[in-house]
Amino acid sequence: MSPFLNKTGTAVEADEGVWPIRRRRILDWLVNETRNERFIDNILVEMCGKLLSAGVPVARATLHFRTNHPQWIGARILWKEGLTEAKINTFAYGVENTPEFLTSPVNAIHQGAEEVRRRLEGAVDTDLDSFYRELRDDGLTEYIAWPLEHTFGKRHVATFSTSRPGGFTSEHVDFLRDLLPALTLISEIRLKNIMARTLLQTYVGPHASEQILSGVTTRGSGATVGAAIMICDLRDFTAISDLWPRDDVIHLLNDYFDAMSDPIERYGGEILKFMGDGLLAIFPLSKETACADLLQAIREGQASMAELNEQHARAGREPLRYGVGVHVGDVMYGNIGSRRRLDFTVIGPAVNIASRLESLTKEVKRPVLLSRAFVEMAGCAKDMDSLGTFPLRGLGEPVDVFAFPERWAQAGSDAAFVSP
Repeated sequence: MSPFLNKTGTAVEADEGVWPIRRRRILDWLVNETRNERFIDNILVEMCGKLLSAGVPVARATLHFRTNHPQWIGARILWKEGLTEAKINTFAYGVENTPEFLTSPVNAIHQGAEEVRRRLEGAVDTDLDSFYRELRDDGLTEYIAWPLEHTFGKRHVATFSTSRPGGFTSEHVDFLRDLLPALTLISEIRLKNIMARTLLQTYVGPHASEQILSGVTTRGSGATVGAAIMICDLRDFTAISDLWPRDDVIHLLNDYFDAMSDPIERYGGEILKFMGDGLLAIFPLSKETACADLLQAIREGQASMAELNEQHARAGREPLRYGVGVHVGDVMYGNIGSRRRLDFTVIGPAVNIASRLESLTKEVKRPVLLSRAFVEMAGCAKDMDSLGTFPLRGLGEPVDVFAFPERWAQAGSDAAFVSP
């Protein structure tokens, strides 16, 4: 078998391979000793420390990843010499269209460049854009960026900079370039773990996602838990969706869900599902303040809806109306569905009562209805209006129903709402 040349020009047999150029301890560590480190930022920090110990004068290093996140298009992990922890910055959608990004070395790599290398030492301002000027002014003498090629052509970026006079030597560059295949594999594993967690949190919520990741994935698996339950539904949505342009309807729904959902999550509730124009959320009773948290979430949600309706009024639109049903009790919390398609949700009589109370808001013309069981557990009966006893569809016994007091409608941002 005829020999060929590796990157250093050394002849090797074809079956010997060409990577790594040199066997180094840091490669053994990357491949064999990082399996118990969950976070790529910690690996970057430790790797840079090992590079310095090996004589590679790295003063700054970054990893740039594209992410599947509803808010962020990507993230940068930054290490500088002397830091014991990396800094993580996230970037919102739209940054990819800014002049700063379009002229950046990271964009050049995303556009197909195999290397971006820039000498900074001695460069004059007219030869450098603002990004490189900042690096030079920080005392750096050379900057290099390389792609990290993940599966299916997903391209991310690694960069290294030095403050050594004269920049990196060719030996330093070979050393760093030798790390890239291992760093690519290591980072892809961590990034996919992050993406799996992010996607699950986005679509099923933080607690359910942890359950699923821990292996609760078989149909029927789950547990019975005590919870305060909240079901919210938007009124007249069918008419709105028939009359409004599609994009306006989507924008309206997003604004409505933001108004109601943000306080739920802020106070420890978990939104289990969005159901068209409605949502189902629980506040587990394992937290002592669950009922109080739910009440505060509703009040802040109402304040946000009042602000949203002020915007609608200025635009000449009718106010958005909604109904909220609240109950408390034991629910079955877990996987329900077909053999191949599961939903992680809650079911049980307590959920049915919350749903019936939400429907009852249309009849009694009060936007928030609560069961006696909930107000007694919350200790808030004296603050609520008692509406009497109502038969609820599908339930054997009538339910004592309470409502948020109408005076709260005039109480300012604490409890503003629009009656259904």
